[in-house]
Amino acid sequence: MEQGLLIKQGCIHNAIQEEPFVGDILVINGKIAKIAPILEGKAINDAEIFDAEGCEVYPGFVDAHCHLGLQGTAVGYEGEDFNELSDCITPQLSAIDAVNPQDETFAMARSGGVTCVATGPGSSNVVGGTFCAIKTAGKRIDHMLVKKAVGMKIAFGENPKNCYKRNGIYSRMTIAADIRELLYRTQDYQKRKLAAGFSDDVSYEKMPPYDAKLEAMLPVIEGELPLKAHVHRADDIFTAIRIAKEFGIGLCLDHVTDGSLTAKELAKEGVSLAIGPSLGHPTKYELKHKSFATPGILAKAGCQVAIITDSPVIEERFLALCAGYAIDYGMTEFQALQAITIHAAKHIGVEKRVGSIEEGKDGDFVVVKGNPFVRNPEIVRTIIEGKTVFEPRKMG
Repeated sequence: MEQGLLIKQGCIHNAIQEEPFVGDILVINGKIAKIAPILEGKAINDAEIFDAEGCEVYPGFVDAHCHLGLQGTAVGYEGEDFNELSDCITPQLSAIDAVNPQDETFAMARSGGVTCVATGPGSSNVVGGTFCAIKTAGKRIDHMLVKKAVGMKIAFGENPKNCYKRNGIYSRMTIAADIRELLYRTQDYQKRKLAAGFSDDVSYEKMPPYDAKLEAMLPVIEGELPLKAHVHRADDIFTAIRIAKEFGIGLCLDHVTDGSLTAKELAKEGVSLAIGPSLGHPTKYELKHKSFATPGILAKAGCQVAIITDSPVIEERFLALCAGYAIDYGMTEFQALQAITIHAAKHIGVEKRVGSIEEGKDGDFVVVKGNPFVRNPEIVRTIIEGKTVFEPRKMG
């Protein structure tokens, strides 16, 4: 049986066209079926009608980098599941095995209009494992998935240096060398598997011994999964780009604190950038250029820019506020909207489902009275796949 929702006469900001327009949106079985100035007739007879006249309708907000569900609220060790400190190279780890949808931060995210996030391992490890893309509503992670693996987390700079001195990591050279060694070993593993598989007398004995780490890295080498690189300093940014080019593999860059110093160079590279968390003072040397001006500078240079919270560094519900601060520091409002919708979705490879209001995409929306980029936005309703997941005083 079809389940329908008709959002009537809201001012639609679809994140594709800069100018908004008033219209109706019909959602059937969780997908946007039709967008038109006015929808009437048999097709909408059974749909729930939501009168959005006088409201602004945006795509559900998307955070391209956070740790939602991997660090619990108001708990210590029991809820800290985003860094594995037994080994600095752990590509075999997967975020879906640690996300706790019952944590109250999910309800808080929905209250801020955030409907989809990329969540995953932290930056202590040189290679940390895979991020997943999930919706922010649900009781079971398997039913919340948009994409099981969106990127293989790698980290440069101060975090792995500080966390793994006991493992012999004292310099950026060692971090880069460890990543290269893992990639070379994966290439060799791939060749051995292919050679065994295509021989005339293929046998179990000819296959290389199973290696969970190298198996996890095969999608990276084969171009199916990009590296998702934690980088702050400009030299780390270009080391990540250099390594990706050496191996001919995909790459997206997260944090990019020094991005404003090298905006033209980054624009030439054409790599996707996720900027933040920009709220708060610099807590370490490599954050000294942290600024809400960075997203706008990079966007003006021609870069594809997403804005991120890195929650719990900044609470997930304040994603739109971070976009608002970027507007205050020079980003246009449309660029800021795209930075937490379609560009964020492209950064994590889920733009075919989320990030804009287009026919065929998921029915994810945030409906607001007034501007969503302010300190205390008046969010009327957050909708995921055609179902209301937040209304004021009805959080849960």
